[in-house]
Amino acid sequence: MQALDVIAKKRDGGELSKEEIEFFVQRYTDDRIPDYQAAAWLMALFLEGMTDRETRDLTMAMAHSGDMLDLSDLVRSTESGRKLLVVDKHSTGGVGDKVSLVLAPLIAACGVPVAKMTGRGLGFTGGTVDKLESIPGYRTDLGVDAFKAQVEQIGVVLTGQTADLAPADQKLYALRDVTATVESIPLIVSSIMSKKLAAGADAIVLDVKIGKGAFMKTMEDAEALAHGLVRLGKQADRKVVALISDMNQPLGRAVGNALEVREAIDTLRGGGPQDFRDHVLTVAAEILRLSGRVAERDAALTLALDTLSSGAAWQKFRDLVEAQGGDVSAVDNPDELPQASMVKPIEAPRSGYVRSIEAAEIGLAVVGLGGGREEKGQPIDHSVGVVVHHKVGDLIQKGTPLFTIHANDEKKLEEARDRVLAAHRFSDQPVQPLPLFYQRITE
Repeated sequence: MQALDVIAKKRDGGELSKEEIEFFVQRYTDDRIPDYQAAAWLMALFLEGMTDRETRDLTMAMAHSGDMLDLSDLVRSTESGRKLLVVDKHSTGGVGDKVSLVLAPLIAACGVPVAKMTGRGLGFTGGTVDKLESIPGYRTDLGVDAFKAQVEQIGVVLTGQTADLAPADQKLYALRDVTATVESIPLIVSSIMSKKLAAGADAIVLDVKIGKGAFMKTMEDAEALAHGLVRLGKQADRKVVALISDMNQPLGRAVGNALEVREAIDTLRGGGPQDFRDHVLTVAAEILRLSGRVAERDAALTLALDTLSSGAAWQKFRDLVEAQGGDVSAVDNPDELPQASMVKPIEAPRSGYVRSIEAAEIGLAVVGLGGGREEKGQPIDHSVGVVVHHKVGDLIQKGTPLFTIHANDEKKLEEARDRVLAAHRFSDQPVQPLPLFYQRITE
């Protein structure tokens, strides 16, 4: 079997066998297939699509390309006799999506073990690993033993994908980011679920984004992705729920790594933008129910809100940062996080209602400032970003701050200003606010 033959077969519309998929994945993982052939294969998969069986085989091949973590010894029983499962959460990627930074310590503070392996940014979307690396000293490269030990010790781990777990996905994930092959439902399903299966969580909540700032632009595509994820998870004997949520505007206000960490800290301390806070609590309630901690939705929401309000989630976040080598003083005093040399508020050019905010354009503006990657492995500037001060439906007055740019280069600042201004649309008539969520999918 040759890599060229596998590429050509899919290029010509053929259906790859389980053996062909396993051959290509393992050889690429072992560095016996070069990036240029893997890029051609990804483009063939992107253009020709994959059957459910091919998607499942690709997922399992990537999951088994390294170690498979067993967390079954962390599953325990509650006082009521129900099993309390180890949980994970995944977002399909959005703009300003810093949910995991608040959600993971919140769920752990509720007594549910959280074992989360997360990724870097893809295209115009931010990555949790990049945000965490804004915290001085924070380690995102935990090995398998350290990963499991930390869940046992403090009940939560939030780290990057280890070299030992799903290494095939780690390589393909980085390659997709720079080969225009991100927006493929089978590739997204396989990437997400291979990590989840390898990381060993029993219950998974999937936050599937839809809109102009998401990879899924239509409800049809979002539903297809959500159903594909849930179906594959259940085939692997996991408890899975998918939520379809809005990404037609940034989530929260901050977009950019250190800026998003600051916003997450503010939320953990009892503040934060209302839409972001409500989003976190909704996802938290789903996780608490799926884990077996709480049976009813209202009780789950109450538990999540009480835990956030009490400060327990904030303390758990501090424990998490300390356990992974981060400088706790930098989260206690966010002014110690990376800061841009130029901070410039941009005024609204007119009065009216905010009709729309092109979220993808905000994300791309941050990439242009240096806060994201345009090439594989490119270093990023954690200090730069954009803070959007208004939401769709808000009434604003000309001359009031519309957004603020954090930059380290004057030319890049001006380019970002023009791009973010163009991303805002206005109306003379009232505009309905956007919903946070659209659907909950379990089958």
